[in-house]
Amino acid sequence: MGDINQHRFVERHRGEFSGPFLEVGAHDYGSTQDLRKLFPGQTYVGIDLRAGPGVDVVVDMTAPFAEVDRHLGGRRFGTIFCLSVLEHCAQPFAMAENMTRLLRHGGKVYLSVPFAWKFHGYPSDYWRFTHEGVKQLFPRLAFDGTAGQATVPSGESRPLDEDIGLIHVAGGWHRRRGHFLRGLGADALKLLARIGVLRWFAGYRYLLAPTMVDMIGVLRE
Repeated sequence: MGDINQHRFVERHRGEFSGPFLEVGAHDYGSTQDLRKLFPGQTYVGIDLRAGPGVDVVVDMTAPFAEVDRHLGGRRFGTIFCLSVLEHCAQPFAMAENMTRLLRHGGKVYLSVPFAWKFHGYPSDYWRFTHEGVKQLFPRLAFDGTAGQATVPSGESRPLDEDIGLIHVAGGWHRRRGHFLRGLGADALKLLARIGVLRWFAGYRYLLAPTMVDMIGVLRE
């Protein structure tokens, strides 16, 4: 179950996804978006650690692959969705490997993970990810940069680059990019910080906005 921004990402790329579908972390908590409805008539399997709405199979995706494969009946999937799940997994490399092995040839994973986010537990909260870190988790997948983005809560999408998640509080950074009014605003904030006003905010060169990393990887083998 995704949030509204993840739902929009799936809608935008819907033509790239093919079944059968597997959703990792499919439990519906009442405030999430139902991706299953975007693919009517398709085989769609929702899995989670515990039973509940949206969950077809209860399975631990960090278990040995033979156990995961048995629970899923030996099926291979054209698309796997894993949205806001990996940060809660104590063994993300094991989960990533099992997800890769469940893909059919040419299958795709849409992964959404936090780059910067508040602590939020279920069953706890362990990790934050960069786009380069995602590639290390899934070495057998090819990630096309055009199908990746950094997303903030408002829904604005940004490139996956060295400025991911950054809110710059430095006038020179904005002016070098042609944003002179923003540069003046940043300089004004810095001045306020020097005289003791807004030091909690403007005393930094940059801050991190809540940011999700959204990527689509394709099985290369």
